[in-house]
Amino acid sequence: MSAELLPPAPADLPSSHLYYREGGSDKVYQAWIEVQEAGYAVNFAFGRRGSALSTGTKTSSPVAYEAAVKIYEKIVGEKKAKGYTPEASGQAFAMTDKAGRISGRLPQLLNPINDSQALTYLESEDWFLEEKFDGRRLMAAVLAGQVEGSNRKGLVVSLPQEVADALVGAGDCVLDGELVGTKFWVFDVLSLGGSDLTTLPFSERAARRDSLTFTDTDSAQAVTSYRSPAEKTAAYAAIRNAGREGVVFKRASAPYKVGRPTAGGDQVKVKFYATCSAVVAKVNAQRSVALKLGDVNVGNVTVPVNFALPAVGEVVEVRYLYANRGGALYQAIYLGTRDDVDPGECGLDQIKYKAEGAEQNEEDEADSRGLSKADR
Repeated sequence: MSAELLPPAPADLPSSHLYYREGGSDKVYQAWIEVQEAGYAVNFAFGRRGSALSTGTKTSSPVAYEAAVKIYEKIVGEKKAKGYTPEASGQAFAMTDKAGRISGRLPQLLNPINDSQALTYLESEDWFLEEKFDGRRLMAAVLAGQVEGSNRKGLVVSLPQEVADALVGAGDCVLDGELVGTKFWVFDVLSLGGSDLTTLPFSERAARRDSLTFTDTDSAQAVTSYRSPAEKTAAYAAIRNAGREGVVFKRASAPYKVGRPTAGGDQVKVKFYATCSAVVAKVNAQRSVALKLGDVNVGNVTVPVNFALPAVGEVVEVRYLYANRGGALYQAIYLGTRDDVDPGECGLDQIKYKAEGAEQNEEDEADSRGLSKADR
């Protein structure tokens, strides 16, 4: 063994904890060298932050210390080149040892409606309109200055530290909202000061929500609700024209109901573009992954350089223009991973299919804008 690179004591062997958070990704990667028999092993662990990590080794048998260091430095360097940092991507997280456990909190889920159906909701003052945000659905419970997040499955998850700090200003409460980057948009309050509010009509819950005080409005803020036909129509057009995801309509007189109704409901959503959750079937070359819905392959999507490449079997969210029956998603855009959706939920029933004869119109429109098929 080289005298220039003497191994340190076992307790001082190199190790790294790296983090990656961008878009829908929130991952951790650990690497370390440990003594193994007459040599050294380079081991690693990876997964979504707050969940159980998968483990592995880069050395199938013990190696010399110099070789272990080279392997270790190589994998750490590769992760840093992909955007992982030892500073949790510059963001501290409110971690919890309860991550992945059942919180006991489940959200109200919405059925979709289309543009033509939206007209009824726009014209009636019995319904509020709010923007639908393109983020991660989360609930947050604040109790005695401690904040606990949970996802749409009801499992406890970590929140960005700045969001947790901002929510403490609201006092003891249970909130429903959407995490977009490091900002939590609050669209409902289910409990306040220890009192259950779920049986109150939404109009009253919205008033309580709007009265909440957050310590930092850059990290937590109540959404804006519109009720008059004129306000709703203007907001609907503005949100759509801005290329935002969509809107939701909420019945003013309705209580909060956990789960999704079989049809209709007291809260419905209009999406201005189509998205679906798909399973990664294969990692291709050139930062591309193959997607499947159930057992059906639905094409590929390119993963932008500011996202970590998802692994085979992971669920990812994809925006697309339309799909042909039996064919691939058209103009697919990668949005990030989904830890709150199971692979079994990724079926063809999510898909917005292209009407017969409409595909050529899209081709003509793309041609008129000078787009080749590779650009679409």
